[in-house]
Formats: sequence, structure tokens, C-alpha cells
Amino acid sequence: MRVTRKSNCAYCGYYCGFDCEIEVEQDGHERLVGLQPDTSRYPYAERIFKSCRRWRLNLSDIDSPRRLNYPLKRIGATRGQLGRCGLEVGSKLALGADDGQWQRISWSQALAEIAQRFDQLRQRYGAATLASAIGGPHASFWPLHRLMTLFGSPNNMGIGQICWNIRILMDAQTYGWPIEVEIDPQVSGQVLLWGTNPAVSDNSEFWRRILALRPAGVPLIVVDPRQTQTAKRADLHLQLRPGSDVVLALALIRELLEQGLYDQSFVERWCLGLAELRAMVAPYTLDRASLLCDLPAAQIAEAARLIAHAPDAHPTALLTGRGIDELGPNTAPTHKAISILRALLGDVDKAGGCAIMDTSDFTEELDLEYSERMSPECKAAQLGHNSIQSYAGYEQMRTQTSKIEGKRLPMRYLTSAHPNLVWRAALGQGPYRVSALLIEATNPLLTYADANLVERAFAALDTIVCLEQRLSHSAQFADYLLPAAGAIERPLWQMHGGVSNFCYGGARAVKPYYERKCDYEILRGLGLALGQSEADWPDVSLDEAIERALAPTGMSYQQWSEVGMYYGSGRYAKQELPDAQGSPRGFATASGKIEFTPLPQPDLGLLGKLYPELEDSLGLFTGRAEDESCKEGLSEAGREACPGLPGRPYILLTGARMQPFWASSFHDVPAFQAEHPQALVQMSAATLAEIGVAEGAQLRLSTAKGSAVFTTQVAAIKDGVLSAEYGWPDPANINRLTSADYEDCEPQIGSWIYDGLPVWVEPV
Repeated sequence: MRVTRKSNCAYCGYYCGFDCEIEVEQDGHERLVGLQPDTSRYPYAERIFKSCRRWRLNLSDIDSPRRLNYPLKRIGATRGQLGRCGLEVGSKLALGADDGQWQRISWSQALAEIAQRFDQLRQRYGAATLASAIGGPHASFWPLHRLMTLFGSPNNMGIGQICWNIRILMDAQTYGWPIEVEIDPQVSGQVLLWGTNPAVSDNSEFWRRILALRPAGVPLIVVDPRQTQTAKRADLHLQLRPGSDVVLALALIRELLEQGLYDQSFVERWCLGLAELRAMVAPYTLDRASLLCDLPAAQIAEAARLIAHAPDAHPTALLTGRGIDELGPNTAPTHKAISILRALLGDVDKAGGCAIMDTSDFTEELDLEYSERMSPECKAAQLGHNSIQSYAGYEQMRTQTSKIEGKRLPMRYLTSAHPNLVWRAALGQGPYRVSALLIEATNPLLTYADANLVERAFAALDTIVCLEQRLSHSAQFADYLLPAAGAIERPLWQMHGGVSNFCYGGARAVKPYYERKCDYEILRGLGLALGQSEADWPDVSLDEAIERALAPTGMSYQQWSEVGMYYGSGRYAKQELPDAQGSPRGFATASGKIEFTPLPQPDLGLLGKLYPELEDSLGLFTGRAEDESCKEGLSEAGREACPGLPGRPYILLTGARMQPFWASSFHDVPAFQAEHPQALVQMSAATLAEIGVAEGAQLRLSTAKGSAVFTTQVAAIKDGVLSAEYGWPDPANINRLTSADYEDCEPQIGSWIYDGLPVWVEPV
């Protein structure tokens, strides 16, 4: 018998809807046999699917030989033994070495043994000895966080310090709550995209809206050192010097103020700290910004003119991407300055500009992860005590945001442990020992900074457990592999961390193949094996948990699955809504207004380190080190790689995405390998000629942390700048070159530098 059921893709964060054709056999066994886009649900257009090369994989991937199907236990002594990544439907997964094998075991044995190991390590070192690492998009975050809370450990890791957390925290600090940018060609008057390339990183209706801007006569401004596919469509492309984004943002603020291009009535009524802001941005004249950003002053002035508008005119939509989340010490100042730019233009909580999100009608993630139960001792054990990215900082921030509608920011994301400190603690360099790691849907060896340190930490850990769909490079270090159900086999539910009244996803279409399980069920089973009560895990399945969470909305799980989303009623200018006394309630900040201060002081010394010719203009020490001493701190491989090169390195960008891959995912798909067989490093034709190699040649990149090899490609990018792809395995693992040393990170949130690194090069 064949039936059709609705389900969703999980090969990016948009969870596009499908109609799935299912063969149901007499014994109840279910097989996916057909798949068609469901245009009645997001993204509502078949053309979106036509331009995506990943969604068709769902049909073959659900029973791919690359998938993990059974719980596996390591029976050899050596972790990380590389070999073929196929799974035999038998008792063992062989990796080509007798001491690098796993043995198939039952779920009950796997969970019991893992719980016993975790409990023994907790008794020896304390509960904080367990760390976790999670990624996406094919994962549920809150069940892992619930497990960690009930276990007693604050050390959950992600990449929030260089993705999402910074924007959420700076927006909340400025407006009282995070915002969502709204780009609508019929409503937005102009659009500024800063550090993002949705032509490659986004395949949703959002990119279609960008394409519709020019026909609608809406100017597009793009800020990016690269002439990306998105930048090619821009009316103005600000191709700035890598690392100088904060200077450009402050110069734009100064120009709006100096020329009277800001919304004076909105600022006078709803903003606080204008005088302090004027003093802060006074040094960032057009001429100085032109020098530091390597941009014509006229372009910066033109950008200010383009984003400005009359108070009653169409607003500016100002959207940022991960390109400015990865600037290290200047990440928070850049985001804060951009938050201020929106307020100066009067475009906060305005249709076509940005919306301050409502609180969730459904159960918030904060309640699902049980963060409120964390003891003071648990919070104090957090590895990383930044002023905002800490439990004390969280409580201070919540004092502001809870003023209106009981708003509560998600806790676990915004207080996550700093990965660098976790790896050090695994190596015995912390206040206590991190001895166990629970990995879900992430690949730290390829996607976390300083892969060499991560690898050493993996080797030092007592126990590594991995919930995953494939045998990733990180999973090859696991002591236990737990096969996670993927798209079509599990429900999907995305709620944006609980900062909005919007959630989307859908139900599974088939039961999980073989012995795979939904991650919620795995983590619930592990929690119960650890002695956590059924009252703490009242829902047997994720379907039941979603049903319970949706209950306050009045929408059933079945209704939600059919529609694919829940969206509360949208309102704008919520600061004008009356409070209990009938006065405008204002913003959820201490003052009730948008707060321009504190604006973190930018670290312009970084520009001097990357570009020594700027030292005079920055007022920095102008002495130049000798060529050889510029390479001090390089690894032995790094010194060998660049023996005769000048002391001045090139500048490296490390976060380039490429289709059809998703970060480190899908590199094992043969069709994708054929389409994009080599890891690329892009540079201008002039830079390629200066290095002295032909396009397509291999180039070794080296920093003080290590080396990696890439294939050269000419692109429209600033001279002296290299842009390398990430997510590739050795020998092209870009994170062999990067660092997240805690002492060098942004002091409030802990952001490290991925964009704007000094790098030495040598032809291979």
C-alpha cells in the first residue's frame, strides 16, 4: 500500500516541505519511494527547489551505505583511525586496522555503558567534567541542554560566539530585545547587506527578494571585501579592507550625524546617549575611514546618503551575516554600531526595516531546557566568564529584557562554554578536568578553530560519545556511535532559540530505518539511564514534546504539521503600546529607550598588525620588525613552508561557503565531489602573479598554528587578500590555521578571528 505524507528536508536551516510517497508493507515496514516539493508550505515556490541541489538527496540518502544504522562501541584502542566510511549490516564497522574498530551493540547496552562511564567520571571530577558540542541543522538543541542541566554541567559548546550570539546580545543591549530584519521590495526603501552572500549561503525566498530589488527600484548596498555574486547585483559595493568593518560603521554614523541625515524626531523621543555617541564617532572622519578601510571617501558618503531617508519614507533594511561575526575583538563593537545605525534611521520595529520580536506563545526554549534549575555552583563552573557571555551577564541582561511582557532570553546559547577553555581543560590546563564529550550533529575537527588543539583534546578525553548520521571525521574518535534519524525519519521543529513568536517544521513521514532513533529519544534514554526521572522527561517522543509545547497556542501538533509553521500576530512600533498606566511602554531597556551606550571601544591595533602601513594613522608604534622575526611563533611546518618570503604576510578570510556543500556536510557525496572536487583559495589576478603561480596550482597556507593546502582560483577580491573555503578535511582543513585562544578573543562575548588573519604562502 502506498500513502502520501508531509515531511521536511533538513539539509539546511529552512526545512522546506515535501510530499513523501511511502510504501507500507504488510508487516508495517515503511519505505520512502518518492518525493515531491510541497508548494503549499514554506518556501511556497517550486522554483526554490529547482535551484537546490541537496533536497533530492533525501530519497537516496535515507538508505545510503554512508549512514550509521546501529549503536556501535569501540573495541580497539586507537581513536581517529581513518578509512572507508561505509557501514556493513553486520556486527562490525572495519576501518582497516585491528585496533580501530567498533562492534555493534544493543541500545540498552549502549545507554547503560555510557551512563555508567559518565557517572563514574562525575564522581571523580565533578559534574562539569562532561562537555557537549552541538550543531545543525539536523538536531534538536534543547533536549541536549536539558540533559546537561539535569546532569549538572554548564559546559555546552556551539559556535555561538562567532554566529548568532553576538547579534542577539548587542541588539538586546541596544533595543531591549533581538530584532529580525525584514526585506520586502514593496516596502523597504533601500537594503544594506553587510558581510553576507545569500546568493550562495541562502536558497530560500529571501534570495528571491534580493533579486526582486532592482526591478522594484530599491537600491542595494553590499559591504564585503569580495565581489561576491550578491555584490555583483549591488548599486554600491563597499569593498573594504578585511577587519575594518567597525571603522566603516562608525564613519557612517558620524556622516549621518554631521549631515543631519538621521531621523531627529525618532532619536529625540526614543534614543538615549546621542551626545556620547557624537563624541565616540568624532575621530572617524570620511578621510580617516577612507584610509583605514581602503575605500574612496566618496563611496562612504554615498552609502550614508543611500541609506538615509525621510521619516515618513520607506525604511532601510540593514542585514548582517557571519562575515562580521568573525572579527574577534571588533565583533561586538561592529554589531553595536550597526544596531545604532538602524536606530538613527528610525527604522526599528518598522515594516520593511526590522521588527522587534514578540515573546513566544508556545513554550519557550528556556523552559524546555530547564535552565532555571541550574544551581549557583553549576553556573560558577562555566568555562568562560566573559562579561556578557556568562551567567552573571545573562542575569543582568534579563533584568532589562524582562521589563516588558516577561521577556526572557534563551540561557544555554548565550552562556555556552568557550571551546578553547574546554579543550584546555581536557588537556589538564583548566580549573578542573573535562574528561567526557557528548557530540551531536557537529564536526569540531573541521568546523572549530585550532583543529590541532581539538585533535589533541580528543585524544586526551576519557570518553567521547557521538550522535550522528554519518561517520564524520570527529565521529571517528568516538568510543560510542549512536545512529541518529535524519530528515523524513524524524520531526523537525525550529523555534529560533525562543526569541520570536515563530516556529516551523513538520512531522516525520516514515519510521526511522534500521535501529536509528530521533535525537530526543536517544537523549531521553540516556537521561533515564543516568537516573534522571521520567517526570523530567514526561514525553516519550519528540512528537509528544512538540504537542505539549504548542498547547498554549491552541494549535495541535497535527494542525501545525499540516501548515508547517506557527506565526503570532505581527505588530510594529510596539514601544507606542500603552502600559498599565496608559503611557507608551517604551523599549525593554533600563531607560525604556534605545541605548546608544555603552559602545565598546574598537581595537584598531588589529588593523596595525595586519596592515603595518596604517600604524602612523592609528597612532601606534611604527617600528617594523625584521622579516624573520615576523615569523616567530610559526609552527615548524609553517617556518619550512615560507623560508624566503617577506615578513609581511597576506590577509586570510576563512569562512567562504560553497554550493552544494553545507559547512562540512556532503563532501562525501560523489556527485558533489565531481562538481567541486578541490578546496579553493581565491585571490586577485595581481596577488596570484605576485605569488608567482598559475591559476589552478596548489598553494600551502601557513600560520602560527599550522598549514593547509588549497587550489588557487582568481576572483574579484582586494589585492593581498586570500579567501579560503572551510569545511574540507585534511590536507585542506582551514582550521589547522585558525585560533580561538581565549586571551585574544573579544572580551565581552569571546568571539575569535576567522576573517582577517595573517597568512604566509608557498607554492606546493
